[in-house]
Amino acid sequence: MKHRKAYEKDFYPPVPTNFTKRMRTNVLWQIFRFLIINMKMIQMTRLH
Repeated sequence: MKHRKAYEKDFYPPVPTNFTKRMRTNVLWQIFRFLIINMKMIQMTRLH
């Protein structure tokens, strides 16, 4: 296993792409994801 030293290039997390940044700030996409997650939670609670 490779050991990483602090402050090397491999030490930092990846930078999000422009597409990722847009999706994180897109209100319509957030509403859609919110609805999907809520539907999944409702489905789970109905089963138990």
